[in-house]
Amino acid sequence: MTWILFIHPIVMAVLLGISIYALYLGIQIRRTRAATGDLKKELIRGRFNVRHHQIGSLLLALLVLSAIGGMAATYTHYGKLFVGTHLLVGLGTVGLIAVSASLSPLMQRGNNWARLTHITLNVAILALFGWQAVSGLQGVQSIIEKM
Repeated sequence: MTWILFIHPIVMAVLLGISIYALYLGIQIRRTRAATGDLKKELIRGRFNVRHHQIGSLLLALLVLSAIGGMAATYTHYGKLFVGTHLLVGLGTVGLIAVSASLSPLMQRGNNWARLTHITLNVAILALFGWQAVSGLQGVQSIIEKM
């Protein structure tokens, strides 16, 4: 049953890649807003805003589910959670992504402070996510050593 402990890290590795893609889409949205003329028309055809929103929704759902799943697998296997920086930063990241996503209706109405807050939160989330990947690899190595 040890294999269940590997689902969380695998899903999170995929989500880290998807997060980087979401960042790319967000940058394209900013470029579209600033563009003029033919370049703007070309960028609009890319539908970066729709794709960013869809990827963001997917990230929100899968990040929350994977965080809960990781805690459940750990508790089921070890009978306890290991309260440390990986768990606490992970929970904080889940909270931040929820706040970031909640700004979507305000951004759709053109609210610039909501956009700036969304961008700032997402940069922080991506940085924390990268750090989580490193600390998570240490946990995976520990599991492999005990096998």
